Amino acid sequence: MRESSSLESGTAPAGHPPEKQFSARGKLRVFFGMCPGVGKTYAMLSAARQRRAEGVDVVVGLVETHGRVETEALLAGLTVLPRRKLEYRGVVLEELDLDGLAARRPQLALVDELAHTNAPGSRHPKRYQDVIELLDAGIDVYTTLNVQHLESRMDLVGRFTGSVVRETVPDSILDQADAIELIDLTPEQLRRRLAEGKVYLGERADAAAQNFFRAEILTALREMALRCTAEHVDQELRDVMRTKRIGGDWRPGQRLGVAIGPSPFSGFLLRSTRRMAAAMDAPWVAIYVETPRPLSEEEQTRLAKNLSLARQLGAEVAMTRGDDVAEAVLDTAREQHVTQLMVGRPGGGRRWRMFRGGARVGKLIRQGRDIDIHVLHTPDDGPRPVPPAAGWPHGWPTGRDFALSTAGVAGVTLVSWWLNGLIEYRAVGLLYLLTVTVLATVVGRTAVLFAAALSAVLWDFLFIPPAFTFRIASLHDQLMLGMYFVVAAAVGRITSRMRSRELGERMREQRTQALNRLLEGTADSTTLAEGMQRAVAEVDAVFRTQSAVLLAVTDGERLDRAPHPASTFLPDEHEFGVAAWAFDKRQVVGRFTDTLPDAAAMYLPLATPGSRLGVIGVRLDGRTNLPMDERELLETFVAQVATLVERFRLIENANQARVTAESERLHRTLLDSVSHELKTPLAVIEAATDGLDGQLDAAAVPLGKTFLDEIKQANRRLGRIVGNLLDMTRIETGRLPLNPEWCEPVELLQSAADQLRNEIPPARIRILSAPGLPLVRLDPGLMEQALCNLLANAAAYSPTDKPIRLSAQVDGQTLVLRVADEGIGLPPGEEKKVFEKFYRGPKARPGGTGLGLSIVQGFVRAHNGEVSAENNPEGGATFTLRIPVETEAPGEK
Repeated sequence: MRESSSLESGTAPAGHPPEKQFSARGKLRVFFGMCPGVGKTYAMLSAARQRRAEGVDVVVGLVETHGRVETEALLAGLTVLPRRKLEYRGVVLEELDLDGLAARRPQLALVDELAHTNAPGSRHPKRYQDVIELLDAGIDVYTTLNVQHLESRMDLVGRFTGSVVRETVPDSILDQADAIELIDLTPEQLRRRLAEGKVYLGERADAAAQNFFRAEILTALREMALRCTAEHVDQELRDVMRTKRIGGDWRPGQRLGVAIGPSPFSGFLLRSTRRMAAAMDAPWVAIYVETPRPLSEEEQTRLAKNLSLARQLGAEVAMTRGDDVAEAVLDTAREQHVTQLMVGRPGGGRRWRMFRGGARVGKLIRQGRDIDIHVLHTPDDGPRPVPPAAGWPHGWPTGRDFALSTAGVAGVTLVSWWLNGLIEYRAVGLLYLLTVTVLATVVGRTAVLFAAALSAVLWDFLFIPPAFTFRIASLHDQLMLGMYFVVAAAVGRITSRMRSRELGERMREQRTQALNRLLEGTADSTTLAEGMQRAVAEVDAVFRTQSAVLLAVTDGERLDRAPHPASTFLPDEHEFGVAAWAFDKRQVVGRFTDTLPDAAAMYLPLATPGSRLGVIGVRLDGRTNLPMDERELLETFVAQVATLVERFRLIENANQARVTAESERLHRTLLDSVSHELKTPLAVIEAATDGLDGQLDAAAVPLGKTFLDEIKQANRRLGRIVGNLLDMTRIETGRLPLNPEWCEPVELLQSAADQLRNEIPPARIRILSAPGLPLVRLDPGLMEQALCNLLANAAAYSPTDKPIRLSAQVDGQTLVLRVADEGIGLPPGEEKKVFEKFYRGPKARPGGTGLGLSIVQGFVRAHNGEVSAENNPEGGATFTLRIPVETEAPGEK
C-alpha cells in the first residue's frame, strides 16, 4: 500500500530575477521517494490529472514511464509536449524542449527525474536548472526525486550501497519547494513490485533484487527519505511557531562553519555539515583560506568545484588570506560568529597525520577554545600518498625541485672537496648553508628541507672528522651539525615563505595595476568609443583573451546585433544567442559556467542596479579552466566597463534632455505667440462674415451664401485649432486653473453637443444616461471642451450616417463619461499612443494638428482623472473619461 504525506512550505526561492507573466515565480511540488519504483511518477500524473479537472492548463514537458502500463495510461488526455532531439556522437538523444515549454506557457508543467543530466548541447547541464528557469518564468512545476540524488546524502548512500551516485541535486532546490510529497512503500512491498515486473523487467529485475534492491539497503534508503522529509516538516513547524511567536524565542543560537580548500575531501565535509545544519535548523558558512602557495591547475579546478558545491548546498562562503591556515580559519570563524567548526581528520598513522596537517588540527583545538571543533573522518583513512590539495602542508615537491636541490648540493660538495686543503670543514658548513638559502628562493619548502638534510649528511660523512664515517668524535662538532640542520631548515623555510608571499604580492600588485590602468583609461576617455577601445585592450592584455562587446539598443530591451567596433572577435549566430541570454537574465553564462557551457566564450552582462547596458564576451582559447581569482578580477573589470557605458549614456541622455527642453521652450513660445496673434484676425473675420450675411440676403448675389458658409466653416475650424494651441500651451506651462462648479452630467453632455451643432448634425449625437444622476462638482468649461474634442474626433473618423453615442454614469465617487462611434477604430497596439502630442494615426484625414486627444488627456488629468481608448467588438472606438468627483443628490443644495 502506498503512503503519501504532503509538506507545504512557504519559503520563497532566491537566485533568479522574476519575470512576471502569471506570477512572480512558479510553485514547485516535489514527489519524493526512497528509490525507483515506489510510484513517484504515478502519483505526479494522478495529481496533474486532478488539477486538469479543476480547469488548470497542464502540459507534460517530459515524463519517463519506463514501459509501465498503469503509468502510461495516466498520460491519456494530457497535453504532451514533443521532446527536443539532440545528436551526440552519432546517437540521437531526446531531452526536455525547454524553449517550447516556455513558449507554450502552461500553468502547470510536469518534468520527471529532477536529477537527470542533460545531453551535451543543452542550455543547462542539469535538468533541475531547466526547472529553475521554468519557475522563474512563472510556471508551476511538478517533478520527482529520489533521496539518493540529494547532494548532502550522496556520501551516506555510497557508503551502504557500495555504488557512487553520479547525478545529484543541491539540497537548496528541495528547500525552495513549495510542497514535498513523500511517496512511501515498505521494502517488502517494493520487492514484491520488483518481482511482479512493475519496476524493471527480465534480467535487469533479477540483478536489481540481488544488489540495490536488497532489503537492508531499501530499509536504509527509506529511513533516509523519512528523515529528510521530517527535517523539512520540522523546519516548516519552526517557521510557523517563530512567525506566530509560539513557545518563546525560536532562534537556535547556533552557527556552523566548515573549513574547506582544494582538497577532494572538502565535498564530504560540506555534505556532512549541510546535514548537521539542516538537523539543527542553523545557518552555516564555508571558510576558505588562500595561502601564498600558488595552486596547480588541477587544484584550481577542484577549488572552484568545492566553492560552487558550498553555494549550491546553501552555505555562505567566506574567503580570506593568510600564511597560518589554522589561525586564519579561527579568525574568520569568530568574525562570522561560528559556534561549531567542522574540520577533516588527516588519514594514515600518527607520523603521516603529523605531516598531512595533524599539527594544524591540534592548533585549531588548542586555540579555538571558544568554538566547538568537530573533527570528521575522511572517507578513506589508509596511509597513502595524496595529491597536494588533499593535505600536504606546502605542496608536494616536483621532480624539478628535487633535481635542483640535488644538483646544488652536489656542486657545492665537489667545490668543497676540491678546496679541502685550503678551507677547514667548518667553512664547508657555511657554504652548504648558503646553498640551502639560495635554493629556497627557487624551489618549494619540501625540496629545501630535503637539501638541508642531504647537505648535513654529506658534510658529516665527507668533511667532519673522522671522514668517511657517520661518527662524530667531538661533542662540539655534534652540536654544530645539529644546529646547522636546524638553522638550514629554518632559514630555508623562512626564505621560501618570503618567496611565496612575494609571488602572491607581485600577482596582486599586477592585478591592482591592471585595474588602475583600466580606471585611468576609462576616466580620461572623452567618448564612449575611446573608452571602450581602451577597456577592451586592457581586458585582452590582462586575461590573454579576445573580447566582444554587444551594447543594448536605446530602449535597453534588447542587444544590438552589430558588435561594438572595439571588439576583437565577432560572435556568430549561436554565440549571439548565448549573449542575448546573458543580457536577458543578467547572469554569467557560456564557457566555464553551468549554463550553455558549450559556448566558445564566457558572456558577462554589463549591468548596473538600474539598467541593462549590454554584454561582454571573452574567448579564452586554449584554457581549460578559469581560476577563481581571475574570474573575480574579470567581473571587477566588467563592472568598471558597465560604469563607463552608463556614464556616457547618462551624459548623452542629459544632452538630449537639455536640447529637448530648449526645443520645447522655443516651441511653446512660438505657439503662444502665433496663437495669440491669430485670435484677433479670426475675431475680425467672424464679425465681418456675420455682418456680410445680412447684406448678401438683400443683394441676392449668386452663390454668395454658399461661399460665405464655407468661409464661416473654415473660420470655425481655424478658431478651434488656435484654441487647441492655446489650451496645450496652458497645459504644458501649468497655467490651467480649475473652476469647479456643481452641474448635472446630462446638461454637460447636452452643452457639448450644442457647441458642435453647426459641425455635427444633432440627430447623429445620441445622449444616453441613467435617470436620477446626482450632481457632480468639476470644471464644466474644461469638461465641455474635452467632450467637444472627442465628438469632433469621432465625427472625423466615422461615416456621416453613423451615430455617435455620448453617455454618462456615476460609479460611487467617479464620473464616467463615454464617447463611442462606429468608425474605422484604432490601430491595434496604439490605444495609448493616440493621446500623445501631435500624434496622427496612419489613416488620419488631411488637416488637423494631432492635439485634440492630447488636450483631452490634459483636462482630465487636471481633475486627477484618467482617459482610455479601446476598439469596440462591432467596430469603431470608445473613449472613456473617469473623473473623481464630489456628488450631491439633486435638491440638497
